[in-house]
Amino acid sequence: MLDQLANTDWDIAVVGGGITGAGIVREAARAGMKVLLVERHDFAFGTSSRSSKFVHGGLRYLQHGKLGLVRDSVREREELLQHGAGLVLPQEFLVADYEYQRLSRRLFKWALRAYDWLAGERSSGYLEPAQLLSRIPSLNRIGLRGGFLYKDAQTDDARLVLRVLREATAVGACILNYVAATGLVRDDDGRVTGVSLRDVPSGETYQARARLVINATGAWADELREALGKEPRMRPLRGSHLVFDADRLPIHQPLALFHPEDRRPVAIYPWEGATVVGTTDLDHDSPLTQEPAISGDETSYLLKLLDLVFPRLRLSVGDIISTFSGVRPIVGSGRKDPSKESRDHVVWHEHGLLTVTGGKLTTFRLIALDALGKARDVVPELAVGEAEDAPGHELGVLAQVSPDDLEQALSTAGCDLKPEARARLLGRYGLDAAAVVACAKSPKRELTTIPGTHTLWVELRWAARQESVVHLDDLLLRRTRIGLLLRGGGLGVMSQIRSLVQHELGWSDAEFDQQVNRYRDLWNRSYRVPEAAAIPDWQSTRTG
Repeated sequence: MLDQLANTDWDIAVVGGGITGAGIVREAARAGMKVLLVERHDFAFGTSSRSSKFVHGGLRYLQHGKLGLVRDSVREREELLQHGAGLVLPQEFLVADYEYQRLSRRLFKWALRAYDWLAGERSSGYLEPAQLLSRIPSLNRIGLRGGFLYKDAQTDDARLVLRVLREATAVGACILNYVAATGLVRDDDGRVTGVSLRDVPSGETYQARARLVINATGAWADELREALGKEPRMRPLRGSHLVFDADRLPIHQPLALFHPEDRRPVAIYPWEGATVVGTTDLDHDSPLTQEPAISGDETSYLLKLLDLVFPRLRLSVGDIISTFSGVRPIVGSGRKDPSKESRDHVVWHEHGLLTVTGGKLTTFRLIALDALGKARDVVPELAVGEAEDAPGHELGVLAQVSPDDLEQALSTAGCDLKPEARARLLGRYGLDAAAVVACAKSPKRELTTIPGTHTLWVELRWAARQESVVHLDDLLLRRTRIGLLLRGGGLGVMSQIRSLVQHELGWSDAEFDQQVNRYRDLWNRSYRVPEAAAIPDWQSTRTG
C-alpha cells in the first residue's frame, strides 16, 4: 500500500483512523471514489477506543430540544443492533433515583416517553425501590426512592472501527496505520492539493496528491488547521474510567447515577466480562502528544460514588484492574463548565481542507454522509446520501454478514461454540469471521476463551496475521481488549500470547522482548491506577 501513496491521484485523502475517518473512507469508497486513509498511530488509537462503549440515542439531548438529533441517533442505533449483532448488544439501562440527586420524576418520565416515541417502541418504565434492588441487590438502600429503566446498546468501540475499515478495504479503499500527516501540500493560490506523509516505522516520506483532504483527527484537528494559519477551536476534554473484576463489582446491566459533587452522570456497567465505571469530564491540559491517563483526583471522584452507592462492597484502589482515559473532540465555546459544551459534530471547509470533528459514536455514518455531502463542491460526482439510488445505500450502517461460512469453518475445525460466541465472531469480524476460525493451528485450544475475558485465543493469531499490528499495544489494547480486562495488562499470560503471535508478526526473540518492555512501560504509565499517594484518604469517612 505504501507504494500507492505517491503514484496515485486520489479523489479523497482522509487523515485520522478513528470512527469518523473510518465512516468517511468507507462511504467514499462505496461511492466509487479513489480514497486513502492514513493514521499516524494505530487505528482507533484516540477517542475511538476509549469511549464509554455506549451506542445510544442521546437521552441528554432531549433537555436541549434536539429531537431531530435524537431521532436520527435512535434509528442508527437500531440499524447497528440489527446488522452488528454480536458487536453491538442491546442493553436495558437503569437510572437510580436517590434523594440526594433531586431528580424530577415527572420530567424524567416525560423524557423517557419521548425517547420511546422517537424510537418507535415502548421500553422504558419506573421501578419501585424493591424492584431496583431485586436487579442490583448490593445497592445502598438508604435514600433510594426507586429508579427508571430504558433501552440503549453498547459495543466494543475499537472493533467497530476495525469492522468499518475492513468494509472500506473490501470496496477498494487504501488504509494505513502508522503513517503520519506531517503537512499539507498547497498550490500557488494556497489551496490544499495533497498531504505530506511519513511512514513512522521506516521514516520514509511521501506526498499524496488528492482533490480533497479531509481532516478527521478529532481532538487533534487544530494541528492540520494551524498549517493554514487558522485559530485553534478545539477544547480537549478528558473522560476516564475504572475497570473492576465482575466478581468484585457484580452488576448485570448498566446503572446510571448523578454524582453528588457536581450532578454529572456516571455509569457503572458490565463490559466484556468486567465492570466499568465512568466517566469524568474535565479539561485535558496535558500535551496531546502524550497518551492520556487518569489522575488521582479522577480516581477518587469515581471511587467516592461507588462507596456511596455500594457501601457494603467496600471497594478500594486495590480492586481496580485497570484504567483508561480518552480525550473528547469538543469545539470550545468559552463555557466555564466543560460538561455544558456541545457534543455536536461540525464540518469546516477551509482552502481545500475539510475538517470534521465532534459528534457521537452512534451517528458515525450520518457524520460521514454530512461531510461527504459538503465535499461535492470539490468532487461533484461524489454521490452519497440517503437516496435509494445512492451507492452503498442498501448496505446500511454495517454490511450484512451470512453465518453460513462461519458454520462451515467450525465444522471443518471440529469445534463447536456457544451461540453468543458465534454471534461475537460475526459481529466483530464481519466478512472475516470464518477466516478467523480457519486460521487456528490448534482449534481445540485456540477456540477457547482467555480466562477472565470473552476473547478467543485465536483472535490474537488472526490480528497478528491480518490486522496491521505494529506494536504489542495494538494487539492487546485495541485488536483485543485483554490489556484492560486482565490484571497487569495481560503480562501474566504473555508466554501464551508469544506462542501464538511471535511467528505471525515476524519478530525475533529480542524484538519480542523489546515490545514487551515497551508495552509494560506504556501500560504502567497510562492504564494502571495512579500511585496511591495521589489519592486522598477519604475511605476513613465511610458512613454506608
